[in-house]
Amino acid sequence: MADFDHAFAALLGNEGGYSNNPADPGGETMWGVTARVARAHGYAGQMKDLPLSFGRAIAKAEYWDVIHGDDLPEEIAFQAFDAAYNGGHPVQWLQQAASVTVDGNFGPVTLAAVLAADPDKIVMRFDAYRLKYMKDLPTWPNFSRGWADRIANNLLRAAS
Repeated sequence: MADFDHAFAALLGNEGGYSNNPADPGGETMWGVTARVARAHGYAGQMKDLPLSFGRAIAKAEYWDVIHGDDLPEEIAFQAFDAAYNGGHPVQWLQQAASVTVDGNFGPVTLAAVLAADPDKIVMRFDAYRLKYMKDLPTWPNFSRGWADRIANNLLRAAS
């Protein structure tokens, strides 16, 4: 099964450090954590100064645990974790990829279906649903190259 620390280290390769792109509706971020999410977790400092350990704790609680990363095979967990972090509907995409009822609730039926399926097919289907969602976002013209590159790198990672 997947390891959070390994997935978080890989995720930082996609997220990087500080960003404040005016075209990004997420606004100011550090380690991929938005100011809104950091504030909701009690962080009151400048986003540029958000400690990595604080960002890591947020990532675990807000994104990894929601997709049940500890219960999934490594590459499936990473795809869902990266998608949760980047924004979207990773539980629904896992459900679609596993051909179960799409209700957005990660329960035992979803877990069993994902675990019973071919992991490569889950990853490919998951990323296809993710791309279909992203292309309809109003921010696609601004971020499509980066998002497509991110997903391509994730697929290459899964294939290695």
